[in-house]
Amino acid sequence: MHLDILYEDEYLIAVNKPHGLLVHRSSIASDASEFALQILRQQIGKMVHPAHRLDRKTGGVLLFSLNREMDGLIQSLFANRQVSKKYLAVLRGHSAAEGTIDYPLKKENGMMQEAITHYKTLALAEIDLPFGKHPTSRYSLVEAQPETGRMHQLRRHFAHILHPIIGDRPHGCNKQNKLWKETYQMDTMMLHASSLSFIHPILNTSISIEAPIHYEFARVLATLQISSADVHVPDLLPTMDV
Repeated sequence: MHLDILYEDEYLIAVNKPHGLLVHRSSIASDASEFALQILRQQIGKMVHPAHRLDRKTGGVLLFSLNREMDGLIQSLFANRQVSKKYLAVLRGHSAAEGTIDYPLKKENGMMQEAITHYKTLALAEIDLPFGKHPTSRYSLVEAQPETGRMHQLRRHFAHILHPIIGDRPHGCNKQNKLWKETYQMDTMMLHASSLSFIHPILNTSISIEAPIHYEFARVLATLQISSADVHVPDLLPTMDV
């Protein structure tokens, strides 16, 4: 596998992580044999350090440091909420035009953590796909901006407002997920880390990194008759190697 490089300087490198690829080896995913960390190290012939995390099922911008000093500096930016993160997600139902989800989330040890997500709806869709008692199905394409960075925050927050992300398990709607798999052979989670913006800790320049959507995300938008040009979604990757 070859990772698409979105940004590179002597301190940082960012790639467009495919959906389904783990960032690094994990004991909870023993079935995986490929990891973004190892693939990138082999691809560029350098040691790399993950600056943050993306879920296995999430695609998009994944940032790495190229040395230990930068690793500490960039992780400090993330910890202090000095990195602006934006995501694209396809949700079940028609979401509000915009909103803020302020809903604490429980950690694995039982402690509650503050969790805040801002979102705006980019497009609404209704397609001739019967679901339950309804002759059609409704969906939304949203841009989400998490203010905090909790585990599965966006997945849990959108499920909390009853607009779960399509393809999400276990937080999503299993009936919708089954419907999409049986009707369209689609079981990719529709969550894409579309951009990261921050002030470079060493160069002191403004950095904004955008990731084009992957093939399956584009296929879902096409099925929903949502034009990526109309909603300023980054262009589809030229390859379909996901």
